Amino acid sequence: MSAVATILRYGIRESMRRRVFLVVFVLTVAFLALYAVGAAFAFKDVGNFADSAPEILDARAFTGATILGLAMFATFFLGTVLAVFLTLGVVRGDAERGLLQPLVVRPIGRSVLLWSRFAGAAAVSGGYVLVVYGLAVAITAIAGSWWPDHIVTPGIGLAAGVVIVAALSLLASIFLSATAQGIAVLMLFGGGLTAGLLGEIGKALDSATLREIARVASWALPFEALYEGGLRALISNTEGLTGAILSLGPFGGAQGAGPLLALWAVIYLAAVLGIGAAAFARRDL
Repeated sequence: MSAVATILRYGIRESMRRRVFLVVFVLTVAFLALYAVGAAFAFKDVGNFADSAPEILDARAFTGATILGLAMFATFFLGTVLAVFLTLGVVRGDAERGLLQPLVVRPIGRSVLLWSRFAGAAAVSGGYVLVVYGLAVAITAIAGSWWPDHIVTPGIGLAAGVVIVAALSLLASIFLSATAQGIAVLMLFGGGLTAGLLGEIGKALDSATLREIARVASWALPFEALYEGGLRALISNTEGLTGAILSLGPFGGAQGAGPLLALWAVIYLAAVLGIGAAAFARRDL
C-alpha cells in the first residue's frame, strides 16, 4: 500500500506542476456559472407556455431534461479531458524522459505503477464528474423546481464512462507519445459520441443502418453507451408527447443499451487494463 500511495502522490504532484487542476477548476466554475444563468432564463421564458398548454407538452420537464442533458454532455467532456491529462505520457512519455526507470524497480514494479496511476486518474476524474453533475442537478432544481426521474443513475453512468476513458488513455500512453495519445483519445471520444448521435438520428428516420452503427459503437466504446444510458435515466418515467420528444435526444434523452451494459463495461475495463499490463511488461524502457 505504501508503494501505491507513493505513486498516487507522484501523479498528483505532476498534475499540479502542469496546472491541470487549476485549469479544470477555472473551466468548471465558468461552466457552472454560465449554466446557472442559462437555466434561470430558460425556465423563466418557458413559464408562460407551461401554464397555457400543459396538456400538449410539459414544457418545464422538457426544458429541465434538455438543459440538464446538455450539462451532462459538458460534464462528461470536461471529465474526459481531466482523465486524459491525468494519464498523459504516463508510460512512453515518462520513459523517454527517464522518469520511469527509478519507479519500476522492485518492490514497486510495473504493474503496481500502472494500476496506481489508473486508480488515481479514475478516482479524480470519476469523483469530479459526480460533483459537477450533482451541482448541475441542484442548479436545475433551484432554477426551475424540476428534478430528473432518476438522480443517481445518470451520475454513475457519467463516472463509469470517464473511468473507461481513463483506462483507454492509459493504454494509449504505452504505445503513443503524449501528444499523439491526447489526440487519439479525444478523437476516439468524439467518434463514440458522434456514433451515438447517428443512432438517435437513425431512430428518428427509422434507418436500420444508422441504428446498427450506433449499436456496434455502444459495445466497442461502452463509455458512449454509459453516457446514453444516463441520459435515458433522466426521463425514463416521463410519458406522453414530452417523453416521446425527449427520447429523440440528443441531450434530453436517449436509448439505453440494455441490462447487460454494466456487466460488459466491467469486462471491457478489465480487458483494457489487462492488455495494458501485458504490453507494459514487454516494453523496453
